[in-house]
Amino acid sequence: MGERVVEADGIRLCTESFGDPARPPVLLVMGTGASMLWWDEGFCRMLAGGGRFVVRYDHRDTGRSVTYEPGRPGYTGADLVGDAARVLDAYGIPAAHVVGVSAGGALAQRLALDHADRVLSLVLISTSSAVPGGDRAPAPPTAEFMRFVSAVRVDWSDADSVVEYQVACARVLAGGRRPFDEAAARGLVRRDVERAHDFAALRNHDALPEGELPSASLSSIAVPVLVIHGTADPMFPLSHGEALAQQIPGGRLLVLEDAGHGVERADWAVIVPAVLRHTAGDHAGGDL
Repeated sequence: MGERVVEADGIRLCTESFGDPARPPVLLVMGTGASMLWWDEGFCRMLAGGGRFVVRYDHRDTGRSVTYEPGRPGYTGADLVGDAARVLDAYGIPAAHVVGVSAGGALAQRLALDHADRVLSLVLISTSSAVPGGDRAPAPPTAEFMRFVSAVRVDWSDADSVVEYQVACARVLAGGRRPFDEAAARGLVRRDVERAHDFAALRNHDALPEGELPSASLSSIAVPVLVIHGTADPMFPLSHGEALAQQIPGGRLLVLEDAGHGVERADWAVIVPAVLRHTAGDHAGGDL
């Protein structure tokens, strides 16, 4: 249906929808530092083809949404949670099924805690608990991931340098157990950088203050929750997904063998049907 820039509370957010607005709504929330392009159009159309009205959007400082001076974000993580509700308001959606990946999964959790009436169900992919809790700390990031983080060098004034950095990051996040499609990753990153108002503003997400955190625990989430996690995730090893599913009453876990961090094309054939079943009300107990 094409991109649509919405404005609420003086905030301009670029959005795009797929499918019939009369169908059950699914809001896709990407991780921080990533625009809505990281929800692949093919993935969105598969969900829409399954009878869902799908909405994706650019976070602030990504894509064509409002952009702030690099190094000086004028907002907090809590404001990004509010943005999800603003997008729903713009489309006249009282409540939606919310699918979040990575930090977008944390935002989705916080949305369910702060605005419970706006969330019909949650799908949490490659993410971790957004609030303290649980009996034990999940495993830390892998040594390879930490080596990459400590060694990274990027010139934020140079588009080519940013592209090389993001492609290298995508390679590490893929987990190393499957072939890495560098051409596809490079094409996506290049489109993302060229489309952004100011690609240097992406780094604002790295310095973003949390803002006010929810006072409630994950155990208070009452909507159905599906956690999807890869066994090769280097940022949030599988124990993060396991802990998350255990902390939320009735939470179910879908494990993707050899999958890394994010929504990989190789897993669409598993993820899309699982999301469609979940958002149709198929919430049978137990892990998948």
